[in-house]
Amino acid sequence: MAVITELDFLRHGEPVGGRRYRGQIDDPLSDKGWAQMRAAVAGVRPWNAIVSSPLARCGAFAQWLARETGLPLAFDERLREVGFGVWEGRTAEEIHRAEPDCVFEFKRDPVGRRPDGAEPLDAFHARVAAACEDLLLRHAGGHILVVAHAGVMRMAICHALGLPAAHAYRLNVASAAMARIKVEQQDSRRFDSLQWLSQGPQL
Repeated sequence: MAVITELDFLRHGEPVGGRRYRGQIDDPLSDKGWAQMRAAVAGVRPWNAIVSSPLARCGAFAQWLARETGLPLAFDERLREVGFGVWEGRTAEEIHRAEPDCVFEFKRDPVGRRPDGAEPLDAFHARVAAACEDLLLRHAGGHILVVAHAGVMRMAICHALGLPAAHAYRLNVASAAMARIKVEQQDSRRFDSLQWLSQGPQL
């Protein structure tokens, strides 16, 4: 009999300061961000547990939801957003003004055109993949909510579907978007699939 484990990944809502290459800067959610995330989890809540990035824009909401639902909550450092080096805290427009086309080239080639000081893409992919595999072992047969970041979701999806991490920025992940990775395991065989549950509430 197959063991089916489901990981629902929820991206955080809009942080204070709006859209920017925030990386590991620990800005909290804005009021809009809180509203986006509450809307994203309204209604059916099928989860057995919640696991979250420790950064405030994920962790504060995860703590609120755990209190609301009574679900157990854990934090995993490996679910932090990628470090963006010298781009941390800057908007795409600010970066473009200083270095025209560099954001475009980064999305085309996130391995070779990384910002100075950024976490290497292969290291980021490896830590997210390891976190996902640990979740699948620890929660086999369960249904888990993972509160994380756009980059983490991209790496998790690439890992599940066998896509090159270098193609990650072809995946658009909106604020408070939710995606389900379903893993069916039977004997030594395994099948991973992806379902987009929401592209984020339009608030």
